[in-house]
Amino acid sequence: MKVTALFALFCSAFLLAACEPPQDRYPITGQECGPDDPVTDMDAADCVAPIQ
Repeated sequence: MKVTALFALFCSAFLLAACEPPQDRYPITGQECGPDDPVTDMDAADCVAPIQ
């Protein structure tokens, strides 16, 4: 019973975290995002570590 309750609590925390509204400001500077910002068309594949 305790394991099931802990699992349900753990899953609900992830589900609630996924419900965050879309951000219209940059997280560090707090500046408002514009439609012409170059980051709007970035993809996760664009962020790769440089190979040395």
